[in-house]
Amino acid sequence: MKASDHTVFVVDDDASVRESLSALIRSVGVQVETFASAHEFLRHPRPEVPACLVLDVRLPGLSGLDLQRELMNAGERIPIIFITGHGDVPMSVRAMKAGAAEFLPKPFREQDLLDAIREAFERDKLSRAQRGELEQVRKRYETLTPREREVMVLVVRGMPNKQVAAELDVSEITVKVHRHNIMQKMQAESLPALVRMSERLG
Repeated sequence: MKASDHTVFVVDDDASVRESLSALIRSVGVQVETFASAHEFLRHPRPEVPACLVLDVRLPGLSGLDLQRELMNAGERIPIIFITGHGDVPMSVRAMKAGAAEFLPKPFREQDLLDAIREAFERDKLSRAQRGELEQVRKRYETLTPREREVMVLVVRGMPNKQVAAELDVSEITVKVHRHNIMQKMQAESLPALVRMSERLG
């Protein structure tokens, strides 16, 4: 983990907890930014680097679970490691079901937190890579003409060229040309690859 390209955000209303967590995380060479409340964290611009959020469940105002929900609603997929001194089973189940990376009841071993942070970074990197790939697929899809998009829909359903031609009232040769253009523009090496791209586009 390199300090320059990873960040841990710590949200806890207890200043001594923020300080001790910050010191621990910095000791392994990772950047840390701390916040006393969920609102303070939400107002803060976040850099586009692999990151995770170490979050106290019980916070004044917006709780940790509320913040988790706000981030999900905003489409932010930052991995969250919940820490709590009052954790009960239903609360941890709710947090994990909503996508939390880890739930650590206080007091926890320092190594357990560092391991959870390392795993959260890996999860975030993978998620960012997948989002980047999807963005590339979307951009390629936008280069298709309206007719090519129509052909693609039918092709990925498994229709042969003859059937696609009949469906769209065009010649089979025209379908073959469109199909060739689609495969090139989408950079699909095979029909299964095109089907997977179509599924990712929804």
